[in-house]
Amino acid sequence: MKISSIAKSLIAGVSAGSAAAVTAVQDSVLTTGEGVTIVLAVLGAWGITYAVPNRPKTDA
Repeated sequence: MKISSIAKSLIAGVSAGSAAAVTAVQDSVLTTGEGVTIVLAVLGAWGITYAVPNRPKTDA
């Protein structure tokens, strides 16, 4: 199965954003700094996942 780079980066962004959001709202308050952290986690995951290529298949 071949998964596109865009699909992988979207899933990575959702995962990173949700992990940061869950951590941020542990005290039932979302501050501006925590919001910025969530946004940076999503953007970072999108960029890194999209930029790193898949490992090429090798014949065994």
